[in-house]
Amino acid sequence: MSNIMPLIRNETIKMVKKKRLYIIFIVLAVLVPMFTYAQMKSSQNNQDKFNGDWRLELQQAITDNQNSLGSDRVPEEFKKYRTVYIQQMQYYLENDINPKEPGGVTFTREFMNNAVGLFIPLLIMAIASDLVSGERTTGTIKMLLTRPVRRWKVLLSKLITLIMFVSIIVVSAYVICYAISGAVFGYKGFTMPVFTGFKIVGTEVDMSTVHAVDQWQYMLMQAGLIWFVSVIVAMLAFMVSVLVRSTAASIVIMMAALIAGTILTNMAASWETAKYLFMVNLELPNYLSGGLPPIEGMNLSFSLIVLSVWGVASLIVSFLVFTKRDILN
Repeated sequence: MSNIMPLIRNETIKMVKKKRLYIIFIVLAVLVPMFTYAQMKSSQNNQDKFNGDWRLELQQAITDNQNSLGSDRVPEEFKKYRTVYIQQMQYYLENDINPKEPGGVTFTREFMNNAVGLFIPLLIMAIASDLVSGERTTGTIKMLLTRPVRRWKVLLSKLITLIMFVSIIVVSAYVICYAISGAVFGYKGFTMPVFTGFKIVGTEVDMSTVHAVDQWQYMLMQAGLIWFVSVIVAMLAFMVSVLVRSTAASIVIMMAALIAGTILTNMAASWETAKYLFMVNLELPNYLSGGLPPIEGMNLSFSLIVLSVWGVASLIVSFLVFTKRDILN
């Protein structure tokens, strides 16, 4: 273990020197204000329309969704989502709690909920996809492997460094989002109650286990799930980086898989075996808020197991290939 610390330090220095890491922070700093502005305009429009009465606004949203259920132009899959949404919003209304209480905390929660399926994985992929393939492209892998250190330790040091920076990116996304949106909507809202524990049975919502938690507690659970998803995506991108010699090819493969996952999530309801694909299981925070799963029968435990299997398998493949393969030629 003692001789792995210098390797980790070396990998950390290499990661810090990469421009790609800073581009990730710049992307966050540019996009979050755009989303914040869009949310601000939407809030202003709703405030003008409903005179700031969130109950009227929520009731109107429920009525609009109820009316859409009778339309032939709305696909059946969308009707299922709307049926679940209607029941949840009625529960909030009956308990006199505004689910979209304006504030930087609420905005951050909603933003991260929407970002976990594609946006956050793409940021993670940007730093993970060239960890090994990038060194093979530049030829620095030869210098690294000529040292008197076992190959698995070299790879382990890269993996540990990657997980460290994945954690930094996830925390940074929360901090940047809260800092920017809070300047517009205010920094309060940590103790606002949020309901969790909705159980989806078909298109019916079982409220028997629903309970309210403070928003900061909810966000801690959400952050844990997002961190877990990010680590799994990082491990998969890490494996592709080991298997593929070209950094460009590594990035394209992971990007294609993640985008395909977004499409499948909306289309795979009738393809039951698609639930074993990692990209269909990325939206873990959706289970906290009680959203309808992409495929019937999926739940939080199932998705955690599927992602864990993918993560472990990717590590086994990565270490087997890296230690056995002739990487120097």
